[in-house]
Amino acid sequence: MNWRMPSETDRHERTWMAFPCPGPALGSTEDSRELTYRAWADVANHIVDFEPVAMLVDPTKHERARRMLSAAVELYETPIDECWMRDHGPTFVVDDASGTLGAVDWSFNGWGAPGWARWERANKNAAFVAELVGATRISSLLVNEGGGIHVDGEGTVLLTETVQLDPRRNPWADKARVEEELRRTLGITTAVWLPRGLTRDYDDFGTSGHVDIVATITAPGEILLHTQTNPEHPDFEVSRELHAVLSAATDAAGRPFRITALPAPEILRDEEGFVDYSYVNHLVVNGGVIACGFGEDRADARAREILEAAYPGRTALTVDARAIFADGGGIHCITQQQPDVAR
Repeated sequence: MNWRMPSETDRHERTWMAFPCPGPALGSTEDSRELTYRAWADVANHIVDFEPVAMLVDPTKHERARRMLSAAVELYETPIDECWMRDHGPTFVVDDASGTLGAVDWSFNGWGAPGWARWERANKNAAFVAELVGATRISSLLVNEGGGIHVDGEGTVLLTETVQLDPRRNPWADKARVEEELRRTLGITTAVWLPRGLTRDYDDFGTSGHVDIVATITAPGEILLHTQTNPEHPDFEVSRELHAVLSAATDAAGRPFRITALPAPEILRDEEGFVDYSYVNHLVVNGGVIACGFGEDRADARAREILEAAYPGRTALTVDARAIFADGGGIHCITQQQPDVAR
């Protein structure tokens, strides 16, 4: 098989998610737990207006999930210990010659094996989903997460040195070895390495620099870049550094990137410190875009306008993502698209 990861803008058969269960992401108080459940449900209930949604749910949370989710959301019971579906679930690929759907089963160690993370059950979910949809399971020894890569579907991948080369993830890896594995599993021919991610992402509950909160390829040669415009925020300099790196890069076809700034909201801090609120962490769906909202009407509206311009013909809808970001990620992080493959 010659596997290729399609662009997220290609048509989807469905979106996969995992309903929250007790653990670090769920919070320590009843109020915080309720906010997390509601945020996950809101995202699913918006997606299902555009395309089918399939939700993994722990048996202990089935009743709550069914109560909070639209009847159109399909539930699949399986033991859950981690609900960030983008990262522990399969990365779907296709073999264009045969029309076969594949599911890359990365090695997952909870974003570098921090003491708080749980992943014993999560590591089984990619295989579980692959079997459910009849996809060919593609095992990989690379410790990687779906949020650590963005592709254009034509051979280009964006990734971050502090993720795939993290010694807590892949102590023996170098760029050449990572790129060879991505060539085997995703059909990548050109890797664009970013030196780092956003500042908050290096906290204890961060991913150490996932690209899906920083930059995304909206079309071949086109990039949306998270842009912090306030010099008081440390990501002001990070944004400038990443813009310089991407400005000097080319994609698999040798094209320089056209970079569009996607400004951050105005809020700089929460009770934990500088925020990493980012509109880049959106989900493209059939006919739409599910965008993160941060309670700032003007900034949220500006983000929708930029997203609709970047994805012509799609309607952008805002879902309040503050509770998701408080748990360590965004809308893209809790979802995983399954491409529509003609069989």
